[in-house]
Amino acid sequence: MTRVGILGGGQLARMMALAGAPLGLHFRVLDVSPEACAAQFAPLIVADYTDREALARFAEQVDVVTFDFENVPAESAQFLAERLPVFPNPKALAIAQDRLHEKTLFRELGLGTPAFAAVDSLADLRHACAEIGFPCVLKTRRLGYDGKGQYRLKSEADIEPAFAELGRVPLILEAFVHFRREVSVVAVRSRLGAFSAYPLTQNWHADGILSASLAPAPHAERLAARAFAAAQKLADQLNYVGVFALELFDIGDDQFLVNEMAPRVHNSGHWTQEGALTSQFANHLRAVVGLPLGSTELLAPTVMLNWVGTLPAREPVLAYRRGYFHDYGKSPRAGRKVGHANIVADNLPQLADALASLGQALDRETQIAPVLQALRS
Repeated sequence: MTRVGILGGGQLARMMALAGAPLGLHFRVLDVSPEACAAQFAPLIVADYTDREALARFAEQVDVVTFDFENVPAESAQFLAERLPVFPNPKALAIAQDRLHEKTLFRELGLGTPAFAAVDSLADLRHACAEIGFPCVLKTRRLGYDGKGQYRLKSEADIEPAFAELGRVPLILEAFVHFRREVSVVAVRSRLGAFSAYPLTQNWHADGILSASLAPAPHAERLAARAFAAAQKLADQLNYVGVFALELFDIGDDQFLVNEMAPRVHNSGHWTQEGALTSQFANHLRAVVGLPLGSTELLAPTVMLNWVGTLPAREPVLAYRRGYFHDYGKSPRAGRKVGHANIVADNLPQLADALASLGQALDRETQIAPVLQALRS
């Protein structure tokens, strides 16, 4: 019996526990909240992620540790790594937690990025804006996700307000990218260095939060090959173990710029639960416990629809022949990810027809409209 510890008890940990049960894995979760939704399926230790006593107790109950969000303190991951295997490794976690370190590594590996500069003062911001130009985006180097910790600057008039809002912590300024679409690579690397990637996925966001994902991204064969090579280069450099996502801007002519890396199973990979031979959750667990990786092959074209704030009715999704509804067991709250649906079809035209019908039945036409446009283009 292999016991897997997960730092963080959100929906990603919950779905890992569900995917790991058929593999005979047992789970323990550590989270700051007694209401963590993964606790519905795994024993929970409630403690701060920096509580060394709780971490030591946690380590005694498991054989390997992973995490379900990238803002787990890297020092806590290192504390655990001195006692038992931790995957992904604390170095990969630490780099992904700091946008400046992350983009510096991308650049060192020859991966294209938007222009960027470190910002530690108002004078730094003025200089960086002069170098990079407008529009540009000021971001916190750490802890930003789902559009949080960002300020878009359109002109010099935005410099002081942006710094006033974000300037209490280290920052990074990035050039604004005029891109064709947002895509992601969800990939997995084993303990022995075996690497595999799922089909390139096209993504849409609303208010900084993922709204929908389509796999495979249409008209992206050459772009996908280059993206997979970049993901493998990064994973090998970090000696990465587990699933990760590489978020990219498609800028045309089969070229891309790297936005960021997520060192965990990822929202844009949820479609793999029903759309791929092996889900990202099962493959992440296979990697971290040392089992052979499963196939990342696409079963059929799939769209993932993210439910944010509140859940729609289940019935229209479940009435569709290949509709799958995932409820995270979380109370509704504005901006909170509370579930998703995967819609699978034999081909892209069938998928478009199914989505059009569901958009009306769910009153989600606005969410579905850009996906339909991509499917029908």
